[in-house]
Amino acid sequence: QVRLVESGGGVVQAGGSLRLSCAASGSMFSSNTMAWYRQAPGKQRELVARITNRGNTNYADSVKGRFTISRDNTKNTVYLQMNSLKPDDTAVYYCARDFYGSLTWGQGTQVTVSS
Repeated sequence: QVRLVESGGGVVQAGGSLRLSCAASGSMFSSNTMAWYRQAPGKQRELVARITNRGNTNYADSVKGRFTISRDNTKNTVYLQMNSLKPDDTAVYYCARDFYGSLTWGQGTQVTVSS
């Protein structure tokens, strides 16, 4: 049973940066695809970024060039570096393990970007 714990959220001014972390328990982390999703009030949860076990990445168009997903398999941790933040990035950010389309979620961390 995998357990995911996010950290690093907070309040930041527009143009600022934050780095989110997601620590995973359990084995086989290095073989898993990991992802970050977000959900803003009144909106559906959406994929922000994904990284495969081989390090291949993909991003939502809205964050390309501003966000970077990475992983450290020695620490069982996945990161989301967020730069040039905008008020529209305000949301609860969730870490997820993607096991052949079956998602396991963390509890989420709030990111608020003030204008």
